[in-house]
Order: sequence, then structure tokens, then C-alpha cells
Amino acid sequence: MKEGTYIKQPNRALQVYAIVFLIVLYLPVLFIPLFSFNDSIYVRFPMQGLTIQWYVDLWTRESVWAALQNSLTVGLWVSVISTGLGVVAARAITRYRMPGQSAIVTFAMLPLIVPGVIFGVALLVLVSRLGIPLSLYTVAFGHLIICLPFAIATLLPRFEGFDRSMEEASADLGENGWWTFWRVTFPMVAPGIVASLLLTFTISFDEFIMTFFLSGTDTTLPIYIWTQLRFPREFPAILALSTIILALSFVLVFVALWIGRLGVVREQVSATNAGS
Repeated sequence: MKEGTYIKQPNRALQVYAIVFLIVLYLPVLFIPLFSFNDSIYVRFPMQGLTIQWYVDLWTRESVWAALQNSLTVGLWVSVISTGLGVVAARAITRYRMPGQSAIVTFAMLPLIVPGVIFGVALLVLVSRLGIPLSLYTVAFGHLIICLPFAIATLLPRFEGFDRSMEEASADLGENGWWTFWRVTFPMVAPGIVASLLLTFTISFDEFIMTFFLSGTDTTLPIYIWTQLRFPREFPAILALSTIILALSFVLVFVALWIGRLGVVREQVSATNAGS
């Protein structure tokens, strides 16, 4: 070993803290899929046996499928609109300088720190004063307010790391701004856009507080789960449904993070090749 070489020692206290944190955070969640296979309506040890009847029972419930369709409809629309607005906002923030830009960005990010119940009550009062009936449209509007900051936060690094000389080269070759965006900018930021779509869809699909205040007779899946918790005999089926939602949410989030990381790696490789 060369003289003066410093070897960084692992921080044992930090490692122990991280392990304890993960156990406290995820151990209660692991009980949900475990008891979804329990052959009893009571959540207790020892388990009575293993069964998949609670999953089979979900297929016969029309109310579950109606709530799922509502959640998918709202989630898809919110993810597309919030990502589209996020692309415009991220591009404007990184390409232009305007008076009060920091204040505007901070205002756009407020839903990340303001409690959802505050926004829920405020929007409920607003739509009531305007005479707008509660429906999936009001739910989607509330979800859009929550998802837009996540879309902007996901897309900003993509536009900040984008090489503007490629756009300038496209303009020098005679392309207008619209075709430059679709042929040059969009392919480069596509991983961030896909990651934003997946992340905002997951957030909208799982959102409860805003939906609770703004939903009418058409309920989404989280609201359906909450209403069924009042009936003890429905609890095992709710555990099975929650397990499915939990698994799909984890998959979507991990895919979104993987796609976003893949885009960063591609940019680094492109920059390295361009520099060489």
C-alpha cells in the first residue's frame, strides 16, 4: 500500500441505524401479504392455515373492479397531464431566466411539504363555492396538484444535464423549435419522461387524503378499501387486495427509478464518447 493512502473505515453505527430503520419501516408491511394467506378472518399468531380463497373472492366483486377502473382512469390521465406540464415547466426553468423564478419554482413545489389534508379542505371549499359537483374530475384535479411537483422534480435533472449544443446544431441545420424538440430533445429526456409517468401514476393510484375530500359517488380503490375496513369479515379480502396493490406499486416505483438511472448512465456514456 502506498504511503499516505487513506482507507475509509465503515461507519458501524450508521450501518446499524440503517438496518434498524429498514426493519421498523418494512416489517409491518410484510405482515400484510403474510396474513392475506391466512385461513381465518382474525389476524393473529399462530395462523390457522394457508389459503388463497381471499384472492379468489376478489374476482367475484364488481365493486372492486369498478373502483379499480376509476383509479386506473384517474391515474392514467393525471400521469399524462402532470408529466406534460412537468416537461414544459422543467424546460422553462432550465432554459430561461425570468424575474421571480426562484419564487415560482418554490410555489410549484409547495405540495411536497404542505400536508395533503390542507389542500383537500381548501379544494373542497373551492369547488363547493363554485358549485362544481364532486366527481372523478375533482379527484383528478386534486391529484394533479400533488403529482405535478414530483413530475417537475423528476424531469429537472434530465433537462439540466442536457447538452444544449445538440439543439443549437439542429437549429443550424434548419429545423424549427418544434421538430428540434421531437427529434433531438425528446429522445434524450425520454427516460425521465417515462420515469415521471410511472411515478406520478403510482402516487395518484395510491392517493387517499385528496380523494377522500374530493370524491363523489364514484370511489377509487383506496376509498373502497377504507370503507370495507369497518366490516371484520371483509378484512382478509382487503389484505389480499392491499398485497396486490403493494406489489404493483413497488414494481412501478423500482422501474421508474431504474429507467431514470439508465438515462443518466446513457448521458454519461454519450458525454464521454463526445469528449473522446
